[in-house]
Amino acid sequence: MSKKAIVIGSGYAGLSSATFLAQLGWEVDVLEKHDQPGGRSRHFSAEGFKFDMGPSWYWMPDVFERYFSSFGRNVADYYTLKRLSPSYRIYWDDDYTDIPDDYNALKKLFDQLEPGAGARLDQFMEEAAYKYQVGVGKLVYKPSLSWTEFIDMELITGMFKLDVFNNIKAHIGKFFKHPKLRQLMEFPVLFLGALPENTPALYSLMNYADIKLGTWYPEGGMYKVVAGMHQLASEMGVRFHFNSNVSKINVENKKAHSVTTDDGKIYTADVVVGAADYHFIETSLLNPAHQSYSKKYWEGRAMAPGSLIFYLGVNKKVEGIQHHSLFFDVPFDQHGKDIYADPKWPETPLFYLSATSITDPSHAPEGCDNLFFLIPIAAGLDGDDEATREKYLEIICERFKEKTGYDIKEHLVFKRTYCNSDFIQDYNAFKGNAYGLANTLLQTAILRPSCKSKKVNNLYYAGQLTVPGPGVPPSLISGEVVAKLIDKEFK
Repeated sequence: MSKKAIVIGSGYAGLSSATFLAQLGWEVDVLEKHDQPGGRSRHFSAEGFKFDMGPSWYWMPDVFERYFSSFGRNVADYYTLKRLSPSYRIYWDDDYTDIPDDYNALKKLFDQLEPGAGARLDQFMEEAAYKYQVGVGKLVYKPSLSWTEFIDMELITGMFKLDVFNNIKAHIGKFFKHPKLRQLMEFPVLFLGALPENTPALYSLMNYADIKLGTWYPEGGMYKVVAGMHQLASEMGVRFHFNSNVSKINVENKKAHSVTTDDGKIYTADVVVGAADYHFIETSLLNPAHQSYSKKYWEGRAMAPGSLIFYLGVNKKVEGIQHHSLFFDVPFDQHGKDIYADPKWPETPLFYLSATSITDPSHAPEGCDNLFFLIPIAAGLDGDDEATREKYLEIICERFKEKTGYDIKEHLVFKRTYCNSDFIQDYNAFKGNAYGLANTLLQTAILRPSCKSKKVNNLYYAGQLTVPGPGVPPSLISGEVVAKLIDKEFK
């Protein structure tokens, strides 16, 4: 008789863990609070506009291919990918730069901004490729329960090449002097949860993911990835229970024997995977005696940013914009301090725009565009009331008009906002975080909250607050790592 597993949450980590457990012979039930799978990667439609609610960048396509190929499938069996060209646009204070998807064209761009920078980019990318190969190939697919997991000759001999103890700001500065090039190269680590000067240079592997592996778009939107994973999990026999909010994990003799939902249903299990917010599961679904970490521990964690998001629909096409745009037209230093050093609402925020209707006309009515704006803010900020949200929408509209000549306010026909309090309400997100726990040196691998409970023998965790870290590809990896750990320990 097969063993039974309960997975709490159907985000990327929950879908991944459920599918791998099913492949390994487990009987799997997924309990999801919402009426659709996806967690933070849900989607919605309104007045003819379609929006992905959360993740919008499709990077590291090799991780997705590995996931689907693990079940004898291909990405193409579930959705179609298009490589974006240009990859994205950056608006500076004086002009803008389109980042080409072609590497040789990018080298020419670097040389135009700083003579000799193209050749130095080759050197930089050679090191970044090694970090990606080792970091993704050897570091992240480990449960990180003991340092002994990392006793590997390639890891040991390559420790200095991995640049674990240097910071990425200084590392980038060794290769490039032009401020635009430095900001371009620092951008991929901005959402890891620390300023570039406090982020290990190991994460130049993100530059490899950006520049060499490319920026892609799943036709139909990021939710196509969720739908594909949900379909695959169902094909593997996973059962999904939507509108099923878990209210308690029932523990006896250090074993979780069942979970209870708000409607009083009880689901028995041989093992439980918490793929919802780790802190919420610990502090709200378990009795204090069964919690692995104290309140002091959680309060001491460094969080990746929260987000203030605007989902906007406009009734006139925005000419000349790209699918992804980064507005670096104001200095980052102060905004970075407002997120990480002295958390407060930023005075002059950088922001990001995703306009999927530029690539996919089905995401907006004819002659219209959908605009997804995101301002990174500190997790834990209070006061995201309507007045605050309107203040920042005004800032975005003014800066957007200045850079593009397009007046959003004049053509706005749909608006929805989303911020820290919504992340708490919808996802029980600790401090309203959008991206999980920061990937700092002191919160890497075994120094992150463990993927295995220290107090409940059959309770495991997957997702952005445990290993390997924040982001969509790491969440897929997290689910795989936990499923294989469970199967190993329960054979």
